[in-house]
Amino acid sequence: MSENSKIPVVVIGGGPAGLTAAYELQKRSSDYRPIVFEGSNLVGGIARTESHNGYRFDIGGHRFFTKVEDVEAMWKEVLGVDLITRPRQSRIYYRGKYFDYPLKIFNALSNIGAYESMRIIASYLKWQIRPYREENSFEEWVINRFGGRLYMHFFRSYTEKVWGIDPKVIRADWAAQRIKNLSLFKAVWNAISGANDTSSLIEEFQYPRLGPGMMWEKTQKLIEENGGEVQMMSEVIAVNRQDNRVTSVDVRRWSDKNEVIETNRITGTEFINSMALRDLIQAFDPPPPPDIVEAANRLKYRDFLIVTLVLDHAEPFPDNWIYIHSPLVKVGRIQNFSAWSPEMVPDPNTASIGMEYFCQKGDGLWNMSEDELRTLAGEELEELGLCGREHVIDAAVIRQPKAYPVYDGEYQEALEKIRAWLDTLENFQTVGRNGLHRYNNQDHSMLSAMFAARNILGENHDLWSVNVERSYHEEFELSEEELKSKEGKRRKHGKRIAA
Repeated sequence: MSENSKIPVVVIGGGPAGLTAAYELQKRSSDYRPIVFEGSNLVGGIARTESHNGYRFDIGGHRFFTKVEDVEAMWKEVLGVDLITRPRQSRIYYRGKYFDYPLKIFNALSNIGAYESMRIIASYLKWQIRPYREENSFEEWVINRFGGRLYMHFFRSYTEKVWGIDPKVIRADWAAQRIKNLSLFKAVWNAISGANDTSSLIEEFQYPRLGPGMMWEKTQKLIEENGGEVQMMSEVIAVNRQDNRVTSVDVRRWSDKNEVIETNRITGTEFINSMALRDLIQAFDPPPPPDIVEAANRLKYRDFLIVTLVLDHAEPFPDNWIYIHSPLVKVGRIQNFSAWSPEMVPDPNTASIGMEYFCQKGDGLWNMSEDELRTLAGEELEELGLCGREHVIDAAVIRQPKAYPVYDGEYQEALEKIRAWLDTLENFQTVGRNGLHRYNNQDHSMLSAMFAARNILGENHDLWSVNVERSYHEEFELSEEELKSKEGKRRKHGKRIAA
C-alpha cells in the first residue's frame, strides 16, 4: 500500500502520549499514516531533554520505571542499549538536615533525635488506634498512615510548596495516587529489613543515557522511517467538526524566529489529542455547548520552572535529586544531572544542577528575569549548604506552563461534563496527562495512547480508566461546608494534628 493511500490519523501533540499513539498504530497495522503536530521545536513534552552549551537536562526528572509490560517493552524496543540502569539516591532537606530517602533508620534517628522519634512513634500508634474513619483529605489519608507528627514534619510544608494549596483541603485521591501503599510501619520495616514492594522507594531505575528526550527523538525517527510524519513548530489552533465527527484541524506553522509562516487545514479520518483539555475545548469549531466551554474554563494547572546551574567542579552531592521541605527557600526540588547519567554533562570536571520552582504563570517567580533567577538559585544552593554561589559559571532557565493538572474543588464536576461531551465524538480520542487532566506518570500516559491506537484498530478500551485509583471519583479539594464539618468532628473527638 502506498503512503498516499493509507488512512490518515491526526495526532495533536508530540509528547510521550502523542508519539506513543503514532508508534503503536504503525507497529500494529500498515494501513494507517499518523501525522503528529508539535507546536515547539522539541519532541517529548514535559519529558523532553533541553540543552544549553552542551549540558543536557531533564524537565522535572523522569525515571523509567514501570509495572506496565507493554510500556517497558516499547522503551526497550526504541532505546535498546541506550536504556541504562542507574542507582537511586535521594534525600529530604528539613530543619537544616538531610534525611536519606528511602528511610535509613540510624540516619533518621540521628537527625531527628531520640525524644522526637519517640513522639513520632507515639503519634503513629495513637492514630492507628483512633484513625479518621473517613479519609477525604490528603491530610487525613497521610495522618492515618504516618501519624500526625510525621505529617507535620515531612508532608505538610512540601505539599503546600508544590501545589500552593493547604493540604487539609486537598482530596485523599492525590495521596492514594502518588504515595500509594506506603506507611510508617512499612517504611521502617523496609529500612530495617531491606524489603521493598513500594514503587516510590525503588533503589534503581532505567534512564536513557542522554536524557528522556532521547527516547522521544528516537521514536520520532522511527515514526518517520515507517512513513508517518512528525511536524515541528506546527501548532493546532482549531479542531473542526461536523456534528459528531471531527473533520480536520487548522495548523499554524512557525519559523525558528517564532514568526508565523502559514496556517493550513489538515484533514484526517481519526484524531488523537494530547493537548490540555482547556485549550482543546476552546479550539473546537463549532464550539461545544456553553456549559462545556464553561466547564473547561474551570480547569486549572500548576506551572513550573527550572533553573539549571553549571558549577565549576564535579559532584557537589551524590543524589539524583533532593526534596526541599524548608519554607525558608523557594526551591522545591534539586536535580543532579550527572547522577542521572554521566553523559548529561559534557565536561566531567563540572556539574549541572537543576533548581526546580513550582509557581503560577504570571506570579513573582514566573516573571523574574533570567539573571534574577540565576542569582536566586545560586543563593539558595548556598543557603542549603550544597555549594557556594561563587562556583556558578553558567545558567539556563526553562519555563513550563501547564506542568501539572490541578485537582481542586471544581475539577471533578467539570471533567465529568467534558468527558461526557467528548465521548459523543465518533472519531476523536484524548490521551496523556493534560489530555485526560490527570497527574499520570509517563508510563500511564503512554498506556492511554496505546489503548487509543488499539481502539482505532477495533478494540474497545476506556482511556479514562487508565491508572484510576479507588479515590479517582472523589473530588480533590473539600468544599467549605465539608471543611467545617470535618473541623467540628475533629474538635468533638479532641484530635489535634500535632498530638
